[in-house]
Amino acid sequence: MALTTLDPITALIVVDLQNGLMSWPFTYPIGDVVARAAALGAAFRRCALPVALVNVDGSSPGRTEQAPRHDGPFPDGWTDLIPELDRQPGDIVVTKRTRGAFASTDLENQLRARGVTHVVIAGVATAGGVESTARQAFEAGFNVTLAIDAMTDARPHAHDYSIEHVFPRLGETGSTQAIIDLLERTHAHELA
Repeated sequence: MALTTLDPITALIVVDLQNGLMSWPFTYPIGDVVARAAALGAAFRRCALPVALVNVDGSSPGRTEQAPRHDGPFPDGWTDLIPELDRQPGDIVVTKRTRGAFASTDLENQLRARGVTHVVIAGVATAGGVESTARQAFEAGFNVTLAIDAMTDARPHAHDYSIEHVFPRLGETGSTQAIIDLLERTHAHELA
């Protein structure tokens, strides 16, 4: 873990913590991931920094060999953000239809309009929506930090590979508490 700094205007992006995915057989307990993502959201809001909540309602077009394809509409409530995220009126909320949160949404425009230069990413799945969002953020020129204990995946080997080999090439990694501590030090004047 090599967390060094957060830019003055850093946004939190929480990926796919929604009703339809809460019962998946994740590697690490989803309750712990949800609690950490909620703690990050609360800390960002205390510092008056943007929080982006992302859900998924569809999948990227094209053929794949392994990814399950969902045909037809999702059940009612499937895309609803989980209440633990404590959605606030000022939050950015986007619905994606691809793995990454930037490709099929206006998330980049919304972040840039708020002066954001840095993003912290959490959510599910580590090697799916989280990694794709991190790659897209990095390629769009944002500094990226990944809250590695606020994410999980149904595939343990994929989760571990992303954290050990992919994320260090896209940004910095750190624990939820380390990110909150750094955020509060960086924005101490707003918290006083």
